[in-house]
Amino acid sequence: MIIVMRLSLAISLLVIVLIIKKISFSVDIDNLKKILLLAAVAVFHLWIQITGLKFTSASNTGWIIGTAPIFMAILGYFYFKEKISFKKLLGIIIAFSGLLILVGKGNPFNIDLINNIGDWLVLLSAFTWGVYSIINKKITLNFSSVKTIFYLFLIMIIIILPFNINQNNFYSLINLSALGWINILFLGLLCSGVSYVIWAYLLREMSSAKVGAYLYIEPFITFIGAWILLKEEITFLMLLSGIIITFGVYLVNKE
Repeated sequence: MIIVMRLSLAISLLVIVLIIKKISFSVDIDNLKKILLLAAVAVFHLWIQITGLKFTSASNTGWIIGTAPIFMAILGYFYFKEKISFKKLLGIIIAFSGLLILVGKGNPFNIDLINNIGDWLVLLSAFTWGVYSIINKKITLNFSSVKTIFYLFLIMIIIILPFNINQNNFYSLINLSALGWINILFLGLLCSGVSYVIWAYLLREMSSAKVGAYLYIEPFITFIGAWILLKEEITFLMLLSGIIITFGVYLVNKE
């Protein structure tokens, strides 16, 4: 239901932007098919990420999502022939070593798949974000970024809504606190509406690996936010493995 609300708010914002910028709402069948595929990936991405968050901490989630640029670099190599140098390969190995230390709580050879299901789901969402970014780049190379995201969110709502129409969700929505609405507005207008459009625009203008480089700032923001807002415990091991992951991602995107 949170996803439905944030998408609805983002669509409202995008409609205003399209009207102000006098961008036509027309879309050809070929691009619509690509956006449909993009929407399916985006829905799956958000679903597994939110499910993963139920079983792991926001801090762990931040560090693991920080590996998304690794997947973007690998997929960029296969789909756009973006080169992977020895330094990038070394970075990939270092980042995943840090990830195994984080998930294995210090012992990368003692990872319990069941107990760490949240971490693995979040890792899968980092991969799906890479897939999303590659498809997004293909579309926005010759199609408006704003219009792409508008139709993307519209299709996503059509896919998700049938699973959310029930009495419990309706009551939880009307009983949402003021703080809850502030969070929904933040997620919808900024995290979805503004951020997705910026992301789509940058993917059109820059290489996938270069855009992905900026994601290695995200884990630190999540890490600090989880400590301040959620009172999550910050351990030395978590910080160490996070720094190893970030260093590996940095090497991948250094150029």
